[in-house]
Amino acid sequence: MDRKILIIGGTVAVIIILAIIGFSQDEELTKISFDEEGPALSIEHVEEDTDGKALEIYEAAKALRENRDLEKAKQSYQTILTEYPDFEKIELVQSELEDLNMELIFSNAPTNNAVIHEVVSGDTLGELAKHYGTTIEHIKLSNHLKNDVIRIGQKLRIWNKPFNIHVDKSQNILILKTGDEVLKVYDVSTGSNNSTPVGDFKVTTKLVDPVWFNRGVVVPPESPENELGSRWLGFDIPGYGIHGTIKPDSIGEQVTAGCVRMRNDEVEELYSIIRVGTSVKVVD
Repeated sequence: MDRKILIIGGTVAVIIILAIIGFSQDEELTKISFDEEGPALSIEHVEEDTDGKALEIYEAAKALRENRDLEKAKQSYQTILTEYPDFEKIELVQSELEDLNMELIFSNAPTNNAVIHEVVSGDTLGELAKHYGTTIEHIKLSNHLKNDVIRIGQKLRIWNKPFNIHVDKSQNILILKTGDEVLKVYDVSTGSNNSTPVGDFKVTTKLVDPVWFNRGVVVPPESPENELGSRWLGFDIPGYGIHGTIKPDSIGEQVTAGCVRMRNDEVEELYSIIRVGTSVKVVD
């Protein structure tokens, strides 16, 4: 009986101590040891190995990607970003997730953001792009189509989640998103003297190798003086948009006349998936 009372009394004491200090503090685990006489009165703290857990998830994500289980790999990367933001390889995780996102966008791999469409009589790439809210170029790239010909019964993987664009002038970045999910972050240049307008816009025009109208002078696309680069995504505010550049070294600076300037290969990537009507938000 005395031993039973001793154990119960010791347990109550431990509960009281835990109520005071809590089970965990500053990512530490509280450890209480028991011996033959009941719970010990001493308490020690053991630091949680968060980097170790994050590294396990990271290695699992890489293995999943190698095995082409891209959606599960993506979920693993996202877990690290949300639950282990102090992981020593967090920048590498972010970079690899962006690469994976673009792989999902441009490949025919299964993804929650795409559907499989079986071609029926009367289908055209133009009609399918319009129906699913994407671009002809995106459908062709995802399905490795060399031309616009599709055949009845052919199964096409088509991205059906709308993209949106967020431009942060203070950081000179452009964020490609679907809904609230960040897919990729691009470095860009914005307007000098705060000349890039802020607000909510729409993409209303798309041009390949655009002509530049510079203060009444027509600069053809093949000219080395054409500052619009290889692509133009115009906003519903005359004279402003997203375009390429002949000055890639200026990316990351506030140096343009008001447009958002990107590297040519990156604006071409964006151009292929952004349809007319896409939302663009620009903030200071």
